[in-house]
Amino acid sequence: MIQVSIIGSGNVAQHLIKAFMQSEAVEIVQVFSRKKETLSSLIEYEKIVSDFNELIEADLYIISVSDNAILEVSQQLPFQNRIVVHTSGAASLDYLDNKNRKGVFYPLQTFSKNKDVDFSAIPMCLEAENTFDFRILETVAKSISNSVFAINSEQRKALHAAAVFVNNFTNHLYQIGQEICEEHRVPFEVLKPLIQETAEKINTLDPIDAQTGPAKRHDSTTIQAHLDFLTNENQKNIYKILTQSIQNNGKKL
Repeated sequence: MIQVSIIGSGNVAQHLIKAFMQSEAVEIVQVFSRKKETLSSLIEYEKIVSDFNELIEADLYIISVSDNAILEVSQQLPFQNRIVVHTSGAASLDYLDNKNRKGVFYPLQTFSKNKDVDFSAIPMCLEAENTFDFRILETVAKSISNSVFAINSEQRKALHAAAVFVNNFTNHLYQIGQEICEEHRVPFEVLKPLIQETAEKINTLDPIDAQTGPAKRHDSTTIQAHLDFLTNENQKNIYKILTQSIQNNGKKL
């Protein structure tokens, strides 16, 4: 079995722990957390350490912390020439200290602590400095996911930016939709079948072909009616920008 240590205790770290606990090819030998109680319900307490000097030898060390902490954490590791990876979508290999062999183990998914995910369907984006290290990452990734890709730092940056549009921005639009519903005493539940169908469409259609609505139809009467109806200036501005973008067919404004 490949021995793995996870450094971090946030959302991604916790979901990785759960996934690896189900893997027959990976053994979690240690998890680093400054507050041991954070992970005590997920893994044996004796495997949790809060001092970098307590880290024992492993085949792979996965740093799962915020992007601005990756370098500092990698610098504090008390060893050299081992495989150390981070889980960030936006950070390049250069975020890791040079004393160890560097790589990336990026699960492209949105994670919430109280929401379980099916890791077998999550795309795993991998990068390493050499073929040998990549094969180790690939073996570990395939032990928990059926969707594994070799993605370099520039490609991963593009994926992460695209993910912000399709996930973070989309979810923010859900929030705006919910606020409009609540303001006018309409159940947000009414919109959920539409949200589901919109998401499912792109399994069979390209997004450009799935686009519908007044902006796509250049229905200026309906667009103006919506703008007249909205009283929140932020909502109006977002509506205008997205309408213009759709009518420009995604071209730069």
